Amino acid sequence: MATIELTKENFETTITDNETVVIDFWAPWCGPCKGFAPVFESVSEKHPNVVFAKVNTDEEQELRGYFNIRSIPTLMAFREKVIVFQQAGALPAQALQEVVDKTLALDMKEVHEAVAKQQAEKQA
Repeated sequence: MATIELTKENFETTITDNETVVIDFWAPWCGPCKGFAPVFESVSEKHPNVVFAKVNTDEEQELRGYFNIRSIPTLMAFREKVIVFQQAGALPAQALQEVVDKTLALDMKEVHEAVAKQQAEKQA
């Protein structure tokens, strides 16, 4: 599956309607972003069951602000609407592959229980 462009208009539905989404926050002027783009694309081709998406932080400043993106590229992975990975910096192909594999291998029942516990502690 080719990567898709995320905007504030399609972000929420993309996260809600897909079990696993890997996002590259980038900008056209960013050298490391340009170098990471082919790596991101090649790993995306190996995972047709995962949505790989890109957010242009110059055009989507609201999303950049909402997720507090301070350096690019920043990689983020969602599984069942939960952010399960976030890291600034370009990754080599093998490291990106490991992020995708680990994201897919997560026991989401445990993740949802941990999130619920954290939310309960914040409200207490």
